[in-house]
Amino acid sequence: MRWGLTIPFTGVPLADHGDLLRRAEALGYDDLWSAEATGVDGFTPLVLAAAWTERMRLGTAIVNPYTRGRALIAQSAAALHDASRGRFVLGLGSSSDVIVEKWNGVPFERPLARMRDAVRELRPVLAGERGRGGFKLEQPAPVPIFLAALRDRMLALAGEVGDGAILNFTPLSAVPDVVAAVGADVEIACRFFCFPDHDVAAAKRMLAAYATVPVYEAFFRAHGWGERIDPMVEAWNAGDRRRAAELAPEDLVREVFVFGSPEEQRERLGEFASAGIDTPILTPVCPPDRVGELLEAWAP
Repeated sequence: MRWGLTIPFTGVPLADHGDLLRRAEALGYDDLWSAEATGVDGFTPLVLAAAWTERMRLGTAIVNPYTRGRALIAQSAAALHDASRGRFVLGLGSSSDVIVEKWNGVPFERPLARMRDAVRELRPVLAGERGRGGFKLEQPAPVPIFLAALRDRMLALAGEVGDGAILNFTPLSAVPDVVAAVGADVEIACRFFCFPDHDVAAAKRMLAAYATVPVYEAFFRAHGWGERIDPMVEAWNAGDRRRAAELAPEDLVREVFVFGSPEEQRERLGEFASAGIDTPILTPVCPPDRVGELLEAWAP
């Protein structure tokens, strides 16, 4: 197994990450994966991490090919490949209609085809060949490409054209089916939100916010949770966010999130590993002054 961390750490200013990332590297963590939602963009934290670390693999989890053009993605990947001396992994995903269309004004259309086309165009460009419109990188940057996936067709695409798959909010009971859907011997990474204080209420709020986004709602329904999430989705769509969080199914919450002491969390992550996860990406859900403590406690 590889052990990864999500950066930036919530509540910690980017400029204050240097000591934490150097400590994480010294403790034996393997990877740093960025997140791109309502905080910073997916590339900037990795640029800083490239300067602050020497060994760790650096990956986007994820950036999408709707809000960035192919040439711009290739340029950003090439820059990080160079800055990190070859440690960069390009994690691509279709994202969601909320981020792509509602926030950025770009039509969220044909995500499977969009992802396939993006990988097909990026591979030769990153290898140094000419791409659309004659674009060519100054220096080749043959970075691995991981694909974020939820449902079967995108999972199969990750196995077909990707070097790895990136999962998110995956229930433990769904992991074997997800791994089977990838259908190839590629690395499977999964982000886990880790609550050291058994804060089920906070986890329910997080689940309600994610599982009501159409792509995630469809994912949970595909894995048999439709009736269980119906009341939560109905409350959310009616504008009652507090009630939606209250109605988030606790059994689903406990399948998706990781709770408890470092020992309890390590045991739970071991269950995910046994089910087929190669690289857990740990996301501490805690006050910023506890991040260092958790890095020590979780050290590989």
